[in-house]
Amino acid sequence: MSTGQQNPRQLPTEISICSQKTIQVIWKHSVRAKRLSLRIAPHEQKLVVTVPQGCPPTQALTFANKNHAWIKDRLQKLVKAPSFSANNTILIKGKPYLIVHAPQQSGGAWLENDRLMVSGDLAFINRRVTDFLRTHAAAVLKKEVQQMAQMTGLHPNRVDIRDTSSRWGSCTTSGRIMLSWRVIMAPELVRHYLIAHELSHLLHMNHGPQFWQQVASITPYRKQAETWLRQKGPLLLQAK
Repeated sequence: MSTGQQNPRQLPTEISICSQKTIQVIWKHSVRAKRLSLRIAPHEQKLVVTVPQGCPPTQALTFANKNHAWIKDRLQKLVKAPSFSANNTILIKGKPYLIVHAPQQSGGAWLENDRLMVSGDLAFINRRVTDFLRTHAAAVLKKEVQQMAQMTGLHPNRVDIRDTSSRWGSCTTSGRIMLSWRVIMAPELVRHYLIAHELSHLLHMNHGPQFWQQVASITPYRKQAETWLRQKGPLLLQAK
């Protein structure tokens, strides 16, 4: 990652997306990017603009300003993100569960039929739901990675479950795979695809034809999973 030769002061720290609303902007200059792209950092609700090396600042700013409709649409969707609070519904392995506050009971949080029971003070529900999901994700996802590794012969050196809000997973050149604990909210076919995706990077650290051939040899769910991730992924990454 590099800031290149462009002066960041040439680009504004926020842009207007309508007459009464502005959004803060992070200009991310990259030597690897081949084109301009946008994304919303969900927790900060800031616009991240990835700028390829050599791209003039004026072109990057024009690109951001031309996509006001896309930016407003993404911001509106984030407002609807699931909340880890009492009487709300969240997904666990693709199945909806109602969060139920059980103040007189003990044990933190646990699944009971189609409900996620949470004990203790009401003020701690969010933290206890998050802790439950992270612990559940570590147990389920590591087991699923291990099972697929045995099936494919692609064995990572290490598997970490992390708290990320911008990506579902990653793989390093040292063979370490990272998965977001939020993957536990996705249904089985999506988890299968995401794990296959990261394991395939153990052979191909790119997204070229050979990489996608490797993914296809492991999972038949790419198209379905990518559709699901486009439709529901942004909201789940924002859930809290």
